[in-house]
Parts: sequence; C-alpha cells; structure tokens
Amino acid sequence: MDNKNKSSSKNQKIVLDFIQKNKKPVKAYSILSNVQKKGINAPPQVYRALDKLIEKGKVHKVESQNSFVACKMANCDTPHATIFSICYECDNASEINDTKLFNYLSEFKDSSGSIFDGYNLEFFGTCNSCKKN
Repeated sequence: MDNKNKSSSKNQKIVLDFIQKNKKPVKAYSILSNVQKKGINAPPQVYRALDKLIEKGKVHKVESQNSFVACKMANCDTPHATIFSICYECDNASEINDTKLFNYLSEFKDSSGSIFDGYNLEFFGTCNSCKKN
C-alpha cells in the first residue's frame, strides 16, 4: 500500500472518529478545526475523507444543514439513500431506519416513470426532548 492510500485511510479514521463523538451533525470546517492537531491541515483533506466515508456508508450528509453525521446502521448498504428527522429547536438529526419506507422508496417512480437510485429525505419537527422543555 502506498503512502497516499495509507494517509487517506488515516484521515478517514480521524474524521470518522470526530464525527462519531458528536451527538449533532458537524460541518466540514468544524471537523477541520478540531482535527488539525492530528495532521489534517487543509479543507481538501477533510472533503476527500468525507467523500470516501459517504461512499462506504459510514457517514451521511444532512443536506439542509450542510453537515455530516455518522451512520447508525451497521454495514449500511444505502449510502445514497438516507432519511433524517431534524429538530427545529436543537438541530439534532436522527437517521430513520424504516424498512416499510425504504421498500416504498426503492420502488418509487415519478409521474414520468423515472426510477431513482438515491435520495436524501429530511423531515422537520420538534424532537421529544425539546417538546418536554
């Protein structure tokens, strides 16, 4: 294995570890500022690591927040098919794992008959913790 691939794997581990330690979605520049001491010094390094982690299904992008969360499902086989529940109050994004919904969406066709191979759905509301406050 050459140094470039080794470095890439190391960067992916560093970025993934940081994302997994956060309860809320994190933005790329927040990741960068928190992992610089570990040798990641430039935005392209973070973005390359994020791209690979998304491709592997380890991380998902929360589009509306332009942020990233660790996948909660072991062996995620749908890195480009995600559904989130996002709280208006605290910005917490929870990944939804609903087999019935996944099955429906995997066979969904629009009115022209187009079939899709990916989606990123985001549902917005107030989480139970914020409702109690």
